[in-house]
Amino acid sequence: MTQDPAASSMPDMQSSADPREIAIDRVGVREVVYPIRLRTRDGGEQGSVARVSMYVALPHTQKGTHMSRFIEVLEAHAGEPLTPEDFPGIARAIRDRLNAQEAHIEASFTYFIKKKAPVTGIESLMDYKVTFSCTANGADDFKMTVAAPATSLCPCSKEISEYGAHNQRCEITATVRFDGSMWIEDLVEICEGASSLEVFALLKRPDEKYVTEKAYENPKFVEDIVRDLAIALNEDDRVTWYAISSENFESIHSHNAYAELERRKR
Repeated sequence: MTQDPAASSMPDMQSSADPREIAIDRVGVREVVYPIRLRTRDGGEQGSVARVSMYVALPHTQKGTHMSRFIEVLEAHAGEPLTPEDFPGIARAIRDRLNAQEAHIEASFTYFIKKKAPVTGIESLMDYKVTFSCTANGADDFKMTVAAPATSLCPCSKEISEYGAHNQRCEITATVRFDGSMWIEDLVEICEGASSLEVFALLKRPDEKYVTEKAYENPKFVEDIVRDLAIALNEDDRVTWYAISSENFESIHSHNAYAELERRKR
């Protein structure tokens, strides 16, 4: 990277000693809005806009960090199509560029998956909230988070009612550490599989009939959703740790139902 001659002659206050001798766990930049490109499971690519936060651990001897260098690292990787496996390399680049013992990066973005309606097969794009985060401190600690909207239908309502049952939208969130390769699409499908039924952006009448009846045949409490999701993640040999939750946006109450759990597999 080319050094500005004028800058090299200026005082570097960030690198000066700090007499208070208090280390800082994380210092850096937050909520940088930045375009990214992502590789998709089908071999293609898609663009999105991420909110990126980047930090380093600051030793007790150093007054400050060099904020501009975070953006320099981001610019150096601009336009590169990313997979979860690529992301730790950016965390290591931040650590090296700022001469830090530890660096952290987190990027949250919207990811689109094309889905077919269950009966008519009509296609539409569903949006999902995704976060990649990684800490580099000699080892790489990468985590992927997916938040998937879904349907839940109340087992109690179905049991006690003469006809019908109340259902609601829910948001199922899974954060995982894993070995090997895992696509965003993989984790979305695992999350959706734990619900009463996945949701779609576009449905025609035959599809609406199908999803209404299918959810009725598969009632689940919020507790059922997180337990079934835990079973699915336990059975996936790639996953080494997970933290999962479901928030059900109740249709007959003024409050939401919520459950979460965290497990380390190895």
